[in-house]
Amino acid sequence: MSHTPEDNVTPSGDAPDHSTDNGVGTPDALEGMLAAAGVSDQPLPDTRCGFVAIVGRPNVGKSTLMNHILGQKVSITSRRPQTTRHQVMGIHTEEGTQCVFVDTPGIHIMQRDRNKAINRFMNQAATQALRDVDAVVFIVDRTRWMEEDQIVLEKLAHVKAPVILVVNKIDWLKDKTTLAPWLQSLQERRDFAAIIPMSAKNGTNIDLLLENVMKRLPQGEHMFADDQITNKSSRFLASELVREKVMRQLGDELPYQMTVEIEEFKTDQRGTLHISALMMVERQGQKKILIGENGERIKNIGREARLEMERAFDAKVMLNLWVKVKRGWSDDERALKSLGYTHDKD
Repeated sequence: MSHTPEDNVTPSGDAPDHSTDNGVGTPDALEGMLAAAGVSDQPLPDTRCGFVAIVGRPNVGKSTLMNHILGQKVSITSRRPQTTRHQVMGIHTEEGTQCVFVDTPGIHIMQRDRNKAINRFMNQAATQALRDVDAVVFIVDRTRWMEEDQIVLEKLAHVKAPVILVVNKIDWLKDKTTLAPWLQSLQERRDFAAIIPMSAKNGTNIDLLLENVMKRLPQGEHMFADDQITNKSSRFLASELVREKVMRQLGDELPYQMTVEIEEFKTDQRGTLHISALMMVERQGQKKILIGENGERIKNIGREARLEMERAFDAKVMLNLWVKVKRGWSDDERALKSLGYTHDKD
């Protein structure tokens, strides 16, 4: 199986005939000028490669789509909005074309109770992903058009890259006859490169989406190894898997002011992976919720996270979980930076 790397990895046509007089002297002189200007007369590679931003409001299926494309989990999912907090790259290489998908946090309205540094970070991360991409996949939920969808559409107004609109969760539609007129009305909102009805969970029309994305990517060398599936480290994935299990277990009790930090990540001589994860909350009451009565909740979270880690890392895992109270961390820019909430620089 493919493994998530521990460390980040840094990332046709005929040649023109210069045998005639081009007003600059000999062919050698012209080639020298082209070389000095950084222009090559060599044919473009047969391969294609480009960045594809996946955007949309919270909880429309962005992470589910990327995980399905890659065939394994690199971005965590839950029914709770704003599960994704970071830009996560998923790398799909097929038949000479490499699509670098960027899963983003859901773009959401900054309500008074959510106007914290971490919410601003998530909105900025999503907006930043739109810079210098080669294509955009904009996901909406069935026939629901909400204020946050309109906000995303407005952010796309100045994006020059082609935008493909995905209408997700069509398998949930009770009345299928509403779909065709809805798709027609969406085309009036923007000149989309394509509009694709889809079920990311079931895989319906994902091949059609990939076909539409891949043909729009520029020719160029691949930026990552063909067998690499993400730019994130194993430590990052481990922290996200713990956070996913917390979100899935706690439901409406979940404190949004919760994050996970990996304090230990090492393999012993027998190949067993030892991981210690610190779950940080803002209030003592939240700590009690996470631990649960007689420690049952934190045991269940640890059990589910460990099993998923063993599948992801293809190794036996010994997982230790801790809970710590740090007041105000989610609205503290310095604390966020120390916990890894930083934007990638160009």
